[in-house]
Amino acid sequence: MAVTIEDLYRSYGVLADAKDNLSQHKDAYQVILDGVKGGPKEKRLAAQFIPKFFSSFPELADSAINAQLDLCEDEDVSIRRQAIKELPRFATGENILRVADILTQLLQTDDTAEFNQVNGSLVSIFKIDAKGTLGGLFSQILQGEDIVRERAIKFLSTKLKTLSEEVMTKEVEDYVFAETKKVLEDVTGEEFVLLMRVVSGLRVLQTVNGRQQLVELVVEQAFLEQALNPADPDTVDRLLQCTRQALPLFSKNVHSTRFVTYFCEHVLPNLSALTTPVADLDIQLEVLKLLAEMSPFCGDMDKLEPNLNMLFTKLLEFMPLPPDEAENGENSASEEPKLQFSYVECLLFGFHQLGKKLPDFLLEKVDAEGLKDFKIRLQYFARGLQVYIRQLRVALQGKTGDALKTDENKMKVVALKITNNINVLIKDLFHNPPSFKSTVTLSWKPVQKSEAAAPKRPSGEEMGSGGTTKKQVSPLPRRDARQIYNPPSEQRGGFRGGRGRGFGGRGNRSRGRIY
Repeated sequence: MAVTIEDLYRSYGVLADAKDNLSQHKDAYQVILDGVKGGPKEKRLAAQFIPKFFSSFPELADSAINAQLDLCEDEDVSIRRQAIKELPRFATGENILRVADILTQLLQTDDTAEFNQVNGSLVSIFKIDAKGTLGGLFSQILQGEDIVRERAIKFLSTKLKTLSEEVMTKEVEDYVFAETKKVLEDVTGEEFVLLMRVVSGLRVLQTVNGRQQLVELVVEQAFLEQALNPADPDTVDRLLQCTRQALPLFSKNVHSTRFVTYFCEHVLPNLSALTTPVADLDIQLEVLKLLAEMSPFCGDMDKLEPNLNMLFTKLLEFMPLPPDEAENGENSASEEPKLQFSYVECLLFGFHQLGKKLPDFLLEKVDAEGLKDFKIRLQYFARGLQVYIRQLRVALQGKTGDALKTDENKMKVVALKITNNINVLIKDLFHNPPSFKSTVTLSWKPVQKSEAAAPKRPSGEEMGSGGTTKKQVSPLPRRDARQIYNPPSEQRGGFRGGRGRGFGGRGNRSRGRIY
């Protein structure tokens, strides 16, 4: 015989009045549990009544949780939301892991209100037992189906940082770090970015030693012990993703040496052959920007001279000889070579930073003919630079406020910063002996308040020597505001490193009943 509304209220009354004798009214609680088999009204009441008396009947704990779980999967979304709202009341003792596991699986809902309710319930049980809640979340991340895994990772990346120190104790943060390292053995590019956001926000890792641990974590993902295959876009993308995650961690105490070394030894020699799965990305410029940003934090390098020589050689490629000095008549007087200022800014800056470690490189390591050739290139580039700087200053003269906010003028402001930076760096190299003392802020880095308003990264226009413009693709946003883009493969597997781990592949799982 089906349980009615009257039966539920009668049983509720018995239990409410029993006070200290609750355990003697097991039959009344069983009636409430049977309410999940009734109609919509009975189910809604059962969703509220079951958790209220749950702790008084430990022998019926499994039956009670299963009954509430049935309501969490009901066809009626209002019943599901009510049941989910009450789930945290079951999160006591050994039940916390199971409740967390259930709530994590419920993140797969497409109903916005229900999804928000699941999020709220998960946050609630975090405050009851953070480590137990994390156990349920990481269990689903490691073993659950893809949609649950994806949403559980996003939950961690957005919610953990909002929790207090009382909830996120050192023990809890250590647990997060240990479990995250397990997950990182098999992730997509997007998951890697989100998980790095999780661990980078842990208070326990905000020390020098903590940041060093994070860098080591990224190094493992970057496969810096393997040679780079420039023709494999996913391998290149993997390296860039990892480098972007490592950049905010570098400092005078946490060095970028391993990354800078890898870029000099494996990336620069293959610069023109690099491929990328990201549409409209100037991969060469993006690589050079990353190298430039890392170079100030490079420590002692085992192969400093050959790496500095590689930077020097690559710099020459982007600093052309004057037309009458070029070999084989490749450039006539009427065909001025394009001066690719953005590329040169990056390479000059990197050479300038590493050059501080070997200040006699140009005098002692470059032969007389090579040094003469370099100075000719510098002079030619400097002449074109001065012309263009004058043109930019004239174009921007008197412009303030809204006038500087047009796309054209924003481009000119950034171009002026690029050319001014190059000018300062070239002057240092013209010193006798060459100097490495000047300080510049890379053109895409945040500007000081006193400087003209400008975008934090350069626009996609490459300026020519005669005031003409050469169209370039737009670079990614600055590092601390980069958008997370979807990797080329929706399944983990688009970023394989060749060792069956890291950005590897996980098979899809079909959806089953929550348990």
